[in-house]
Amino acid sequence: MAAGLFAYPAPAGARPAAVFSPQDRSSGQVAADAAKILIVEDDFLAASEIEAVLMEAGYQIAGIANRAEEALRLAKSEGPDLAIMDIRLIGAVDGIDAALEIFRETGIRCIFATAHHDARMRSRAHDAAPLGWLPKPYAQHALIAMVEKALAQL
Repeated sequence: MAAGLFAYPAPAGARPAAVFSPQDRSSGQVAADAAKILIVEDDFLAASEIEAVLMEAGYQIAGIANRAEEALRLAKSEGPDLAIMDIRLIGAVDGIDAALEIFRETGIRCIFATAHHDARMRSRAHDAAPLGWLPKPYAQHALIAMVEKALAQL
């Protein structure tokens, strides 16, 4: 695991609402009705960790992007239900501008999962209609809970 991303253990006695295998054991296929999520994160280890947690919870992964341009391309080509968006990305365009562009062009909304969540950042991101903010570091169960809540809002 990437140091610091999932720094907090689940509270004592906490159990995930539902954890499913991302693959049907009989066919090896991802469930057709599983929500598809785009991961936009510049840190390879953090992105891999998010991918593993989401897949373990039964979600499909639309792709992983570390640049805004790649995130927009994947959003258009893969049509995810939701994006998990970091603010710091590789390149000149940050995650807020990427989320704004993705929302304008595709209507896809995001959860910002970032250490950069001050009032100025939230104000800049307002027009992307984010479904939530998940401050880093966060626990795995907090990520899944936020995704479930966001998907319920769609």
